[in-house]
Amino acid sequence: MLRRKMTLKPYKPKGFSDLGLTRIAVTIRKFDSEESFTSTFLVDTGAIDSMVPASELRKLGIQPVRKELYEMASGELEEFELGFAEISFLGKSVPNQVMFGPDDCEPILGVLALEAAGFVVDPVAERLKTLPARSLKALALKSVA
Repeated sequence: MLRRKMTLKPYKPKGFSDLGLTRIAVTIRKFDSEESFTSTFLVDTGAIDSMVPASELRKLGIQPVRKELYEMASGELEEFELGFAEISFLGKSVPNQVMFGPDDCEPILGVLALEAAGFVVDPVAERLKTLPARSLKALALKSVA
């Protein structure tokens, strides 16, 4: 008697995505300082700026320079203070603006820091990939027009 192995696949409703969340170790530092804050950050390509608990930024001596209005995932608008810091991850460091988030927030690495460091997200492998080259096409096209 021949026996066949049966593999059951879980039901996925239409529009379901099995893409995972990507988290990486990130270090935040005030420029020209040895003190730093290191934590696991959620990589969020839907977030423009990076968010760090305000208390951690203040411990490092990073001061807010302005406030900006942000649209939250819920659709609500919320104002956050912004400052500037050195953001380091995967062997690269970039100067970038950071949001002063609630003290209990999960730190978020936003798309501006990712792109400034030359990375993109591979959602299937749940990791970051180095961009092969930085594109200046859009910039070149604007200068021609």
